[in-house]
Amino acid sequence: MNIKGLVGIGIALSAGLACEAAVAGVSLGINLGVPVAPVYAAPVYVAPAPVYAPPPPPMYAPPPPPVAYQPAPVMVAPAPAIVVGWHGDRYWDGYRYWGRRDWYAHHGGYYGYRHW
Repeated sequence: MNIKGLVGIGIALSAGLACEAAVAGVSLGINLGVPVAPVYAAPVYVAPAPVYAPPPPPMYAPPPPPVAYQPAPVMVAPAPAIVVGWHGDRYWDGYRYWGRRDWYAHHGGYYGYRHW
């Protein structure tokens, strides 16, 4: 084989390998450098803009139902049975009992004193 043929085959192989490397994503490189210390900054907090919403519409409760009270029952007590007059040998004048003798002595009477 002549030299020109070998050079042509070499160029074709180089181009084929270069294409294959590009398709495969192979990257060759040399990195020379000094690592740099990271710089940390204080966090910045930003408050969001205030949002003003209108208040909800007022809700009115219906008035309570009217209250109807039952009238108090009427308590009727029977009238005391006071019988003014003679009860056996005693007289009731509505305040106290009088003996027959005391009644006639105090009020005078038809029979007079010691009439029994």
